[in-house]
Amino acid sequence: MIRTFAVTTNSKAVLDLPVQRLNDEDILWYWVDIHNPTEEETELLHSFFHFHPLAIEDCLHYLQRPKIDFYEGYHFYVLHSINKHTLLAEEIDVFVGDNFIVTFHLSDSPEIAMIFQKVKQNDDKILKSGSLYIFYLLLDKIVDEYFPTVYKLEDTIGDLDDKSGSPDLMEDVFELRAQLLKLRRTIIPMSELLYRILNSERVNISKENRFYFMDIHDHLLRLIEIIESNREMTNDIRDSYISINSYRMNNIMKTLTVLSSIFIPLTFIASIYGMNFEYIPELSWRWGYFAILGTMFIVGSLMLFVLWKMGWFK
Repeated sequence: MIRTFAVTTNSKAVLDLPVQRLNDEDILWYWVDIHNPTEEETELLHSFFHFHPLAIEDCLHYLQRPKIDFYEGYHFYVLHSINKHTLLAEEIDVFVGDNFIVTFHLSDSPEIAMIFQKVKQNDDKILKSGSLYIFYLLLDKIVDEYFPTVYKLEDTIGDLDDKSGSPDLMEDVFELRAQLLKLRRTIIPMSELLYRILNSERVNISKENRFYFMDIHDHLLRLIEIIESNREMTNDIRDSYISINSYRMNNIMKTLTVLSSIFIPLTFIASIYGMNFEYIPELSWRWGYFAILGTMFIVGSLMLFVLWKMGWFK
């Protein structure tokens, strides 16, 4: 599907202008959004816009890393939005020239839909600013949509304190760490892209517009800090859970050791008199049974006293 927005030389907005008329002399600049494209619509990238084959190949081979490529007359950007359900990256390809911007994406993009609705309001600043401003709006909206997802994960991590004793805690922690890793793989490359845009001499950004792109970069740095902080929190929760379990296991092992230490000598005595030899003097003694029981009681009590003095019951 293709939707177009064009601005004429007399500052009038034209919606859904046929692609073939975009090169008319009265067109000042235009935006073409190609989404869920057919083969014929995809072919326009080559036949009408004459984009470089390598850039077209990057559009069709999902999923490219966020990047910028410089071509004569335009720049090619690969951006990543985030699917709020899967937290996976979704690619948005953007061609930006002096008098045009072409966006290409294989699936629907809520961010582009919102910007397109904003553009249709015929704001004077949008009409006069041109393609670079549209690119800024799109980039800003994509980054802004990162925040709700990141904040939601942060709130979920905060709620883990109430589940400190839950047997499912570790599963939740590892699931959250996997989700944070997905976000990290998207946001860090986007931050690197903004850094390159701001520091490249080939991207012609005026001093006034530069502050807008710097603001987006600051947002990305803030998001990275939140993600790294949340990863540290999950590390602390994991380590605390392991420490608590180790403490409980040590107490259990301590109890078992105490019981074993007491009953080992008693078991030794019982095993001796349990042997089926005929000539064991105590077996024919009238008080032998009671004497052995008394001995075992004394030995057990002595072991308890020794272990108590050693501090094993503290």
